[in-house]
Amino acid sequence: MIDRGPAVTIRTPEGIEFSLPLAGPFSRMLALAVDLCVIAMLGQVIEKIAAPLAIFGVDLAGAVRIVAYFGMSLVYAGLAEWMWRGQTVGKRLLGLRVVDAGGLRLEPAQVVVRNLLRFVDALPALYLTGGIACVLSRRRQRLGDLAAGTVVIRTPKLAEPDLDQVAGSKYNSLVEDRRLAARLRQKTSPEVARVALETLLRRDQLSAGARREVFADLARYFRAAAPYPAEVAEQLSDEAYVRDAVEILYRPETRPSVTASST
Repeated sequence: MIDRGPAVTIRTPEGIEFSLPLAGPFSRMLALAVDLCVIAMLGQVIEKIAAPLAIFGVDLAGAVRIVAYFGMSLVYAGLAEWMWRGQTVGKRLLGLRVVDAGGLRLEPAQVVVRNLLRFVDALPALYLTGGIACVLSRRRQRLGDLAAGTVVIRTPKLAEPDLDQVAGSKYNSLVEDRRLAARLRQKTSPEVARVALETLLRRDQLSAGARREVFADLARYFRAAAPYPAEVAEQLSDEAYVRDAVEILYRPETRPSVTASST
């Protein structure tokens, strides 16, 4: 992996490079502000639940509220980042995402570590420690990111690509099963979709061996994400399978096709 300014560039074993733009401190603070508002609203629920404990003493009720608040903060951030592939409510609104620093999928341990250290980053107040670390780090990482091996990237909405550049035919047999096509869209992360599209656009720049290998890896990923019937999948080469998967991911759900797919 290579760092170039405000982006992390990932190089595959085949020599293909993909850049992931890093999120800046300001956008991360805005996302944090949104998440703190969400946590504050959840905190109101805790206040109501803990209110009856006041009969046992104000100190006990206060202690329960504090412990519950910190526990809820951890659960909210950790659960959201795991279920939404590195996003919380704030990150979704700001177009940000937490990813593994090597471009791999987040592991549960990484989510736990970066959120446990959130309280250290928040010291002494207003996330001053985390903010300073983020500004000084080449990859804009707070302490939790450094410990977990994660980075926060921007995920701007991409304009619909010219799929005619990558489509080998006008017929996409994978679209016929709408349920599985929907599952493919659900299971494929934006980063993998972008890598697959860029690989198709650069395929002529690859050597024959690298081209076979990289499309075999991508096809394996898509087949695992949404296994299609064997009679359909066996008719497609790895590259054709990736082409059809990319069309499903980027093309609006409208057009059935008409001619047989090439391999």
